[in-house]
Amino acid sequence: MPKKVDHEARRQEISEALWRIAGSRGLDGTSLRDVAAEAGISLGRLQHYFRTRDEMLLFALQHINRLAADRIRARIEALAEEPTPRDVLRACLSGMLPLDERSRVGLLVGAAYYARAVHDEDLRAEAKNGIPPLRAFFADQLRLAADRGELPPERATEDEAMLLISVTEGLATYVLLDVHGPETALRLLDLHLENLFGPERAAEGGAGRAAGNGAGRATEMPAPSGPVAP
Repeated sequence: MPKKVDHEARRQEISEALWRIAGSRGLDGTSLRDVAAEAGISLGRLQHYFRTRDEMLLFALQHINRLAADRIRARIEALAEEPTPRDVLRACLSGMLPLDERSRVGLLVGAAYYARAVHDEDLRAEAKNGIPPLRAFFADQLRLAADRGELPPERATEDEAMLLISVTEGLATYVLLDVHGPETALRLLDLHLENLFGPERAAEGGAGRAAGNGAGRATEMPAPSGPVAP
């Protein structure tokens, strides 16, 4: 309904104002009044959409996760018609890295949420809930790669999938800390994939059909385990 759509749009605009604050100075001490000022609306109008600060924070975290999932899904759909599991994994994982200014701001927002989530049960639950389905999706791609003969079967596990998530999030964190730049983070991600899959090679024989199956499942990728980019 028109009113419902407008209501949702206003909530999203308020979330984006909150992200701008989080990206520039974190969330500690940020009040509803601060966010209202950033959004260019009155405090009373903001409270029409969010009664409490915690309600606003939780909605903003859920919204940024949905946008991140949509962005990474678009990266997968932009791949070749029949991408390999390795292609799908690289598209997902590189989408979790701060490779440009927009994704860097997204990671800064994510860091602000993580800092609060340690002591906030609702935010912590929202951040944690994304991890199991993402791990399962990556494990599914690894098993598909093993079925295609592209990966040793013993490495097609949820533990290996969790390592992919952890390595990528660590690389992303070090970009934010200026330990290394985005190009180095992407190079190290590719090195990790090469250590897992071996050197890239052209698909052989009937592999294309299996790859198509992988691409079909890829479009159902769950949200990343934490905020990635708005």
